[in-house]
Amino acid sequence: MLRDDQLARLRQALDQRLTTLAGLSGQRRDASATVELDQTRTGRLSRMDALQGQAMARATEARSIQEIRRIQAALQRMEQGDYGICPRCDEPIAFARLQADPATVLCIDCAAAAETR
Repeated sequence: MLRDDQLARLRQALDQRLTTLAGLSGQRRDASATVELDQTRTGRLSRMDALQGQAMARATEARSIQEIRRIQAALQRMEQGDYGICPRCDEPIAFARLQADPATVLCIDCAAAAETR
């Protein structure tokens, strides 16, 4: 079971990451905006570079949205008192694992078993 000070540190880490992701969201939206065909540029390669940059920004935004959802779910588990308990085996998740990824859901054994399936 997590101590109160450990839980507070993990909550702070989740809150900070959520704030960071929310702050970067506007920048990513600008980067993923529709690419205008600028005929003054050097041509096809510039448009291809712009399209590639747009695709990368959209993929990054999708990953960020997924991470925001994971963080929000972790914060919800904290509120419900389920945080730090693996839902598959009902065993505590190691504090070191939660420090590495505070939004993790599974203990290391269950995560490893899920990956081998």
